[in-house]
Amino acid sequence: MPVELKPVQGLNLLHEIALAMVRETRPEGMADFTHRQLAILLTVYLEHPPHTVRGLAQKLGVTKPVITRALDAMGKQAIVARRRDEADKRNVIIQRTVKGALYVEKLGDMVVRKAAELTLRDAAP
Repeated sequence: MPVELKPVQGLNLLHEIALAMVRETRPEGMADFTHRQLAILLTVYLEHPPHTVRGLAQKLGVTKPVITRALDAMGKQAIVARRRDEADKRNVIIQRTVKGALYVEKLGDMVVRKAAELTLRDAAP
């Protein structure tokens, strides 16, 4: 069932999510994500693998070096890992990690919670 939001409601939800990401969801020692890193993270964890640097660059409409720089930062936080594709050594496969999966799960829970809070707030007289 599709969720219907007015533009201001959608922006309020995005605002609440952004605030919560800054305040709540970042595990100890994990840096804030850029929009690009978040898009990469959600692509890797929500879409079926395999994910490659080339494929992510094409999907996001950026160059491979842009993806590589984002993955370098994300790899330092152990939320994604990279390995060479054994079938084609030119490709780099992006892999999920336990730490990344836990972060995405926590983020999903937070989005649901913030959406419910927004719905309750809008429904209040």
